[in-house]
Amino acid sequence: MMKDIRLIALDLDGTLLDGEKRLSAENRRALESCIRHGIHIVPATGRPSAGIPAPIKALSGIRYGILTNGARVEDMAEHVVIAEEMIGWELAHEVLSFLSRHPIAYDPYIDGRGKMEARFRDHLDQYGLPPVMQQLVRSTRDEVEDELLYVREKKRPVEKINVFVPDKKLREELWEGLEAFKELVVTSSLPYNLEVNARSATKGMGLSRLAEHLGLGLEQTMAFGDGSNDLTMIQAAGIGVAMANGIDELKEQADHVTLSNEEDGVAAAIRYFLGTLD
Repeated sequence: MMKDIRLIALDLDGTLLDGEKRLSAENRRALESCIRHGIHIVPATGRPSAGIPAPIKALSGIRYGILTNGARVEDMAEHVVIAEEMIGWELAHEVLSFLSRHPIAYDPYIDGRGKMEARFRDHLDQYGLPPVMQQLVRSTRDEVEDELLYVREKKRPVEKINVFVPDKKLREELWEGLEAFKELVVTSSLPYNLEVNARSATKGMGLSRLAEHLGLGLEQTMAFGDGSNDLTMIQAAGIGVAMANGIDELKEQADHVTLSNEEDGVAAAIRYFLGTLD
């Protein structure tokens, strides 16, 4: 089933990467084959650029990123921001004040890095994070004494606010409470997190802006995901692919459901739609 696909946008956690945050040899071979045929391979993630694993960045030909859920679209090779949709610092401060009243961990992303207090960073196991995620968080956060004070003093726009909440009922309540901020959009990529962005910052919008920048139509794009923060991207892409381990809503909206992230589902869907390429 050959398609004229020139850009493939890939969520990382739960999609391209396995449960241990590793890029499998099969998925790597599929991406390398696409790159050799002139297809743009684009990480589309809730992570900032600094959080993209080295084995992915090391793939020759990976240049662009849809970062922090679409808050930033970046030419990572040239360190040029193509588009960005940020939360103003005043609104971010208001959101953090709301979050501070609950027994959860939270941190704003500013200038490509999370800013996290030691009381959260040193006790991530209390907030539902498995060891592999604790390691990732610690490697992509800068420690600050007081997040609210930092935001107020720096007055820098915020890419995203991440929330870790292990209690399912509280997570649902917080999701509802955060949606009261009409300028924001709330999504999730993990069972124990919430992600807060400017309403105009979505992976779908990021995909659209990058395709336009590259002179491509959306019908020439393919996107993979597993969580609610991938929904707009799956809907926007010419071919939207949901992982078998993805949420039901995503599977319902996708053009195709592939194997799970533990079964090289990305490689399987690339072969299905594009053939072996080599």
